[in-house]
Amino acid sequence: MQLFYISGTEGHVSVLSEEESWHCTRVLRLGEGDLIDLTDGAGNFYRGRLVKVQHKGCIVELSDKRAVQPSPLRLHIAIAPTKNIDRFEWFLEKSTEIGIEEITPLFCDHSEREVVKLQRLEKVLVSAMKQSLKAWLPKLNAPERFNDFIVKDFNGQKFIGYCETGNESELQNTYVKGSNALILIGPEGDFSKNEVELAVNTGFIPVSLGSSRLRTETAGIVACHTIRLINRLI
Repeated sequence: MQLFYISGTEGHVSVLSEEESWHCTRVLRLGEGDLIDLTDGAGNFYRGRLVKVQHKGCIVELSDKRAVQPSPLRLHIAIAPTKNIDRFEWFLEKSTEIGIEEITPLFCDHSEREVVKLQRLEKVLVSAMKQSLKAWLPKLNAPERFNDFIVKDFNGQKFIGYCETGNESELQNTYVKGSNALILIGPEGDFSKNEVELAVNTGFIPVSLGSSRLRTETAGIVACHTIRLINRLI
């Protein structure tokens, strides 16, 4: 099944982006009258018929709308972008495939990357959503500084992945099944002690993600998979 992404509709009609149109016309060689499958990333699948084929904006007539219910819980991971952006994009791709609702790039004391291109990262999420045949596109927030982010309200359990002392409880033993979860994942140099203290003082629970020392992107995937596995939503 080949899935196309549309960012919006006007009645029963939508226009594919230039990138999606190029894939439709140049790669798949589809023509007028051909049927395609689409998602709007907002919980809906569609069946569509190409009514006008053009390289910069194919027009699609939509039918057979099918709504997909959102996950009953919300998983939000705030994670420090890696120095090698490819590794961060790998995290975005795999967490989308596993199932995640919200992602916030987090700039920390030990961060080695202070700039991310949200438009590029959004494309990674869209591609992963289509590849894994999902109807919901994860929400990607603008980057935030650690101190600004941790004081925001969150309706659910809050965790900070940290293993400095070795006495932290493991995430799977601390998380309550069915709860919304917000998990902080630090940079390659880990969170600073000051950041951990600030997080704990604002209600975050320090947790371990296992006995191994994990790369940032791997820790993010482990956290995402752990929550989904506990809730049997993979």
